[in-house]
Amino acid sequence: MTNPTAGDSVLILDFGSQVTQLIARRVREAGVYSEIVPFARGDEAFARLAPRAVILSGSPASVTDAGAPQIPPGVLATDVPILGICYGEQALCHQTGGAVGPSGHREFGRAFIDIVDDSALFAGVWAKGERHQVWMSHGDRIDAIPPGFRAVAVSEGAPFAAIADDVRRRYGVQFHPEVVHTPDGARLLANFVTRVAGIAPGWSMAGFRAAKIGEIREQVGAGKVICGLSGGVDSAVAAVLIHEAIGDQLTCVFVDHGLLRAGEAEQVVGLFREHYRIPLVHVDASETFLAGLAGVTDPEKKRKFIGGAFIDVFEAEAKKIGGAAFLAQGTLYPDVIESVSFTGGPSVTIKSHHNVGGLPARMNMALVEPLRELFKDEVRRLGVELGLPPAFVGRHPFPGPGLAIRIPGEVTREACDTLRRADSIYLEEIRAAGLYDAIWQAFAVLLPVRTVGVMGDGRTYDKVCALRAVTSVDGMTADIYPFDAAFLSRCATRIVNEVPGINRVVYDYTSKPPGTIEWE
Repeated sequence: MTNPTAGDSVLILDFGSQVTQLIARRVREAGVYSEIVPFARGDEAFARLAPRAVILSGSPASVTDAGAPQIPPGVLATDVPILGICYGEQALCHQTGGAVGPSGHREFGRAFIDIVDDSALFAGVWAKGERHQVWMSHGDRIDAIPPGFRAVAVSEGAPFAAIADDVRRRYGVQFHPEVVHTPDGARLLANFVTRVAGIAPGWSMAGFRAAKIGEIREQVGAGKVICGLSGGVDSAVAAVLIHEAIGDQLTCVFVDHGLLRAGEAEQVVGLFREHYRIPLVHVDASETFLAGLAGVTDPEKKRKFIGGAFIDVFEAEAKKIGGAAFLAQGTLYPDVIESVSFTGGPSVTIKSHHNVGGLPARMNMALVEPLRELFKDEVRRLGVELGLPPAFVGRHPFPGPGLAIRIPGEVTREACDTLRRADSIYLEEIRAAGLYDAIWQAFAVLLPVRTVGVMGDGRTYDKVCALRAVTSVDGMTADIYPFDAAFLSRCATRIVNEVPGINRVVYDYTSKPPGTIEWE
C-alpha cells in the first residue's frame, strides 16, 4: 500500500484483535495517517513506512502461551513512541522485563479506572485523583512492570491498568481506548499521536485528493484505464477521482448484471454521461450473470462467480476499447486489510469480496485502486470533496454482488424483480419518514421460505421478506435501527399488498457481531 503521508504515519501492529481497525479510524480522526500490518511483518513495515509512532493492538491470545504473538525485535529496538493496548501492553511488559500472569479477577465490559499519577498520555484529558469509565476485555494481568515504567492508573482487576515511561515515550493501557465504550478513548489516542509523538495533523481529504491525483498520473502515464462501475458509491468516487487525474484516458464500464436496485442503472448512466461527461460503456450483461447463477445456492460460490464474470466482461470491453493497460476498482481498506489469527496465520474468511484480489495474467493489465487506503465514510467525504451530488454520495452501501446475496438460495430474474419492488417500497417509506440519513444501511431480503397466508378470503403460499436496517460508523460493527411498530407495520402492509409473491414480512434484530450486515 502506498502511504500518502510518508514520515508522518502511525504503524499499527495487529495481533488478531476484532477491533484493530477501530484504532486506525481513531488515529485518522485525529488527522494522522495510520496503517495496519500483521505483527509478523512488523519489521518490514517499519522499515518501509518509517512511522513516527507504533501502536500494538489487542489479541485473544495470552502472552504466556507457547507460540504467542511477539512484538518484532526491530520495533522494540527503535526509539519511536509505542502504545500497547490490552494484549499490546502485556506483550510490551512481557518482552522488556515485566511479568504477566492469569488474573483472579477478569474484566470484560464496562469498568472504572482510578488515575494515580499524571503522564504525557493523559495530559489535558485525565488528571491524578480522577475516576473514569473504560472498556476492558482481558483475562491475564500484569504482575510486574519493566524498569523505567510506573503505574498511572489502576482498576479493580488490573493494578497496572495504565503504565507510562515518559522518558522513552512508551505507554500501555489494559483497556481499549479505540471503542466508543471508553468515552475519552479517542482523545487519548489523539494525545498519543499528536502530543507524545509530535505528529502534526495533516491527514485530510483535500490532501489525500491532491496526493492521489499525483500518484495516479505517475502510475498511469499516458496509458488507458478502464474503471469498472458497480453502481455503488465506491466505484463512482474512484472513477471521478481518476478522471480528474487523467481525463479522457479513462473509460468507465458500467456492468448491469441484473442484480441492481430499482432505477440504479439509469441514475449511474445519467450521472456519468450527462453530469461528468466521462466516457462510459453501458453493458447489459444480465442474461450472462443470471444464467451463470442458475442453480447456485452457496453464497461463496455466488460471490466468486460474480467476481469472475465481472473480470470476463471487463476483459471483453478492454479488447473492444483497445490498448487499455489498467483496470480501476473501488476497493476499500477494510477489504484488503490482512486479518490475522492470534497464531499469526490467516484468520477465517467470513466473506469473499468480488473486487479484491488479482486479475488473470492473460489480461496483462495492472490494477489502479485509488481508494485502497480509505474507510467507507472517508470515501463519502472524498466524494463530497470531488463535488459528487450529496444524494448520490450519501446512498446506503450496496454490495458488488448486488441482490444476489440478498436472495438466499437460487437467484432468478423473477426473484430479483420481486425483491426490487419490496426494497423500493421499504426505502421509499424510510425516506418519507425522514430516517434515511440516520441509518447506515437498509435493505430487503427475499427468503427461500414459503408461508401460508390469507388474502381476499383465499389461501396464499408465498415467500417471506426480511427487512434489515442498521446504524454504524464504518460498517465494522453495527446495531439494529429501532423502528417503531407503526413504521414496520406500514412497510409490511405495503409490501404484502403491492408485491405479488410475498405474503409475510419480518424484521431482522441481529447486531454485528454476531451477524454480518448482509445475509450472505
